[in-house]
Amino acid sequence: MRTDTPDRIRAAFADAGVTGRLAALDIDSGDGLGVDAAYPVCTASVHKLPLLVALHAQAAAGHLDLTEQVEVAQDGRTPGPTGLAAMLDAARLSLRDLAFLMMTVSDNAAADLLLARVGLDAVNRTTARLGLDATYAVHTFGASMTTIKEDAGPAGARALADPHVIARLRALDPARSNRSTPRDLTRLLAAIWRDEACTPEHGAAIRRLMGLQVWPHRLASGFPFDDVHVAGKTGSLPTLRAETGVVEYPDGGRYAVAVFTRTAQTAAVLPAADAVIGTAARIAVDALRAG
Repeated sequence: MRTDTPDRIRAAFADAGVTGRLAALDIDSGDGLGVDAAYPVCTASVHKLPLLVALHAQAAAGHLDLTEQVEVAQDGRTPGPTGLAAMLDAARLSLRDLAFLMMTVSDNAAADLLLARVGLDAVNRTTARLGLDATYAVHTFGASMTTIKEDAGPAGARALADPHVIARLRALDPARSNRSTPRDLTRLLAAIWRDEACTPEHGAAIRRLMGLQVWPHRLASGFPFDDVHVAGKTGSLPTLRAETGVVEYPDGGRYAVAVFTRTAQTAAVLPAADAVIGTAARIAVDALRAG
């Protein structure tokens, strides 16, 4: 493996104007590499992945039925730009279809409906069972949004253009928000792909949903090949962009990658900050494949 790989990854982060943390793991050999891989990070919507694993673990244990129907009221949903969070009318969906919305379009309302059924304690028991000691869920996704609203103050979303406001957001403090490390998240992915997190039937269901995520602009952008499959979960907060996922090659190679970036710029649209997640992941995976 090239000894300069971490430096090349850091250079890619610098060129994109971000501070980055990365872990990459060959799922089959166990070889790995990282850049600040044990650094605590706020997981944002990436924490929907541990929730999904907890949901399937409870289903595998017979504590719930994934076809169980959930009434989605017209009012009181967790806000967000996608899925049920952005819809207007009452609905009725199964747990597994809520999971589909949570993972494919990062639907906050669907996630909190699942969390109400599964429970934060079950999510934390799941990550503890898998030995992910740095991974912990503090609150619901709606509660995270509430802290941002409270910390932004009366100016609302406009205040998030102010770096001084960004600096005081509890949602961006790993000590006070849902958290993990890039290394923990690659271990979680490896457990899912090895059928160690759940039974094979439920592991396959988790992998299927991750493969249906619609966002191509982060991790998948580094692997623009028809015969390379990327399954992932993004996460976003003001100045934070992240994705964790698995890259699968036609020769059977499977690589778990977790990339978290922060930028000093407060703009919501920064294509270079999104694309460097794929660039850094590609550098890491190429190094692991080279041996």
